[in-house]
Amino acid sequence: MKVKVFDCDCESDLEECVNEFIKSKELVDIKYQVSIATCGEEQLYCFSAMIIYISKE
Repeated sequence: MKVKVFDCDCESDLEECVNEFIKSKELVDIKYQVSIATCGEEQLYCFSAMIIYISKE
């Protein structure tokens, strides 16, 4: 079993990365998280996913 973590600034980038990665993987689980922070008047978002999968190597 292995783990891969993705971290992106927007959800569409995360979706694209995850979909490309899982094409040929045997999935166990995907954990998804969104973090929000403020810097002055700016809001910062962090979209992340941890993919747990079976390694066939």
